[in-house]
Amino acid sequence: MERWAVNTDEVDNLVERLVEVAGPKGYIGTEEIEETLFEFDLSTEQRETIYTRLLDRDIEIFDEFMLETPDEDAESEEEVPRWRIESEASLDLTVDMPTTDPVRMYLKEIGRVRLLTAEEEVAYAKRIERGDIQAKHELIEANLRLVVSIAKRYHTDGMSFLDLIQEGNLGLIRAVEKFDYRRGHKFSTYATWWIRQAITRAIADKARTIRIPVHMVEKINKLIRVQRLLLQNMGREPAL
Repeated sequence: MERWAVNTDEVDNLVERLVEVAGPKGYIGTEEIEETLFEFDLSTEQRETIYTRLLDRDIEIFDEFMLETPDEDAESEEEVPRWRIESEASLDLTVDMPTTDPVRMYLKEIGRVRLLTAEEEVAYAKRIERGDIQAKHELIEANLRLVVSIAKRYHTDGMSFLDLIQEGNLGLIRAVEKFDYRRGHKFSTYATWWIRQAITRAIADKARTIRIPVHMVEKINKLIRVQRLLLQNMGREPAL
């Protein structure tokens, strides 16, 4: 499939298209965003611009991979979308997969670090802006469990869990370096995009001999996740 390069005006048009997709509800899933952007050859900077513009327009962005189970009717039964409720508990470090001693030690270590409030995140960002290296390290450390919570949704045979965490940590570092507290975004919301971007690109680039587009990597991982849920619920492999 041919992918089209875009200029600044076309980036603006893509933002408007995604705002329309979000509609009155005011939120949109990352998968919907990636499906819309798939046919365009966007740079990392252009993608960041699109995500940031959506946040500037008060469009909340959620990650479908943070949901434990698919539930098509959940939002019609609740005033608050299920993804928003579950995101509060999404920093659980429980990992439903075999883990090595180094991984267990790492999870135990980062689990001791206190999570920051939104006000504390802004305070750290201001210190970082003034060149405070220690503040940068502490903001990164306080969000390492966010990386784990995202990385465990992308675990496949292609990359080890520890490798996924390491790639996600690189995305987190990038988010800390680029975070602009003046925009009023919650840091974890902003960082989630950078973490996902780092992990999915690492999977696409390193996990397979033939490079698979990031968009398809996410589709494949969603299929694997649903397959595991069906196996757990039915006690057997699902039939095709």
